[in-house]
Amino acid sequence: MPMPHRSVSGHIRYTSKKPELMDQQRGQEWFRFTHHGDGRVIMRAHCEIEEPEPTVLRDIVYAMDATGVPEYLHVHLTVGDAPMGSGWLRHDASQGVIECESDSPSLGRLSECVEVEGPFDGFGTHPVVGDGYLARCMDPSLGQHRRKLRVFLPSPDHRGATPPQVAEVHIDLEYVGIEEKTVEAGTFRCRHLRFIDDSDAGMGGTTHPTYDVWVTDDADCILVYGSIDGYMMNRYELVSLER
Repeated sequence: MPMPHRSVSGHIRYTSKKPELMDQQRGQEWFRFTHHGDGRVIMRAHCEIEEPEPTVLRDIVYAMDATGVPEYLHVHLTVGDAPMGSGWLRHDASQGVIECESDSPSLGRLSECVEVEGPFDGFGTHPVVGDGYLARCMDPSLGQHRRKLRVFLPSPDHRGATPPQVAEVHIDLEYVGIEEKTVEAGTFRCRHLRFIDDSDAGMGGTTHPTYDVWVTDDADCILVYGSIDGYMMNRYELVSLER
């Protein structure tokens, strides 16, 4: 008897647009979504960032309920080939809190309980496939529009390269429109969206460069392509997809 879930998996290549590294691979990401029969979703991602140094190696497991509300987030992080920490975030919607238990060489054992006080859009997980899936909160039927997202992250660092703890971040997301995008994995009908950080404080204390993403125009919201300039100068391309 077949198991009552559906799987979506793939591989994303990270490349650089810096003049000295033009079009060279600077990392990669493998992901797998499990869509359970009752509507729950679990996202798993393994990320390798080779450039800039120090290198980052990240493993993520992110669980959402049938309505898309975050439940759990597990993080294991290695930076510069040394342990940076491991952590577990739990969203208790009934109590309106996010709990965190983590352990890291720099912070030791950390226990937090943060009041949420109102709705939020999701956990920010740092894998780029997570950025694409977060974009499902935008309604294409409204046409071009923009709104502010409220997310909780295990690290406010732009690469997610700090010990796991609860950080609240606000960033705008703009829906641009429907576009066709061709990448190594194929040609896809996509929703084009744009993350814009124009807050005074910036994300993690530093303004995050504008970040364009193209995600599949369906309920899976798989990241097909990503483009970010500024000091980062990165591209993200879907190179394989199985579903």
